[in-house]
Amino acid sequence: MVNVATAHPLHAAGMSLDIRSLSHAFDLGDSRLPVLDKVDLQLAPGESVGLLGPSGCGKSTLLRLVAGLESLQSGSLLADGAALPGPHHSRVLVFQDPTLYPWRSVWNNVALGLQARGQLREQKHRVDETLRKVGLLEFREAYPRQLSGGMAQRVALARALINEPRLLLLDEPLGKLDSLTRIAMQSELIRLWQQQAYSSLLVTHDVEEALLLCDRVLVFSARPARVLAELEVERPYPRRRDDPRLLELRHHALQLLGQGSDW
Repeated sequence: MVNVATAHPLHAAGMSLDIRSLSHAFDLGDSRLPVLDKVDLQLAPGESVGLLGPSGCGKSTLLRLVAGLESLQSGSLLADGAALPGPHHSRVLVFQDPTLYPWRSVWNNVALGLQARGQLREQKHRVDETLRKVGLLEFREAYPRQLSGGMAQRVALARALINEPRLLLLDEPLGKLDSLTRIAMQSELIRLWQQQAYSSLLVTHDVEEALLLCDRVLVFSARPARVLAELEVERPYPRRRDDPRLLELRHHALQLLGQGSDW
């Protein structure tokens, strides 16, 4: 595991995560569908870990368990050494779709977390501050229908970040963006992670994206997911896509995913 205290000295706000022998299955009428098989995962404070694996193998289910949106069935899941409660604003899940409320302005979409906790009156200044961080302050009065895909996803990130999460869970957040917007948003995610000092779990099907954004990458098997390999990405930020080490790791990851011959 990367020495996060050395690699990211500012990341003291991040949450630690310790997952041991976590298994999970869905009830489908008279049968059960196993989706996770004795998964072990440790996340140090301030660390960013990527999760790669075949579609439908259980990566998103793992994020939902960590977010408290699914009940733990088997194994243990600890945050900062204590059992996780239900959903909490310190653990925020960002989905592939921005899921913005179309009848609310950008400002009011971002303000939702503060409003739900009864803090908006005292902390409304933080809405503008957060919009400034994602470069959308001038669009504060716009509505979702007036935004591009990349802008809408930045609003979704701002809505998550205003909660000051200690753990940000990202479920294919850039999966529906065009290639140029996706590249720009990858840089944005790195900047926000370094600035905000949270821990991060990123689910993606883009091997290059995982290697560019994360300290480590876990490669999962087909369903039920188990960890096939853990790849250390010991390269400084910002990273270059043509870095020989990243290309080597990309080839290795694709081989593990059964795509090595197409590389």
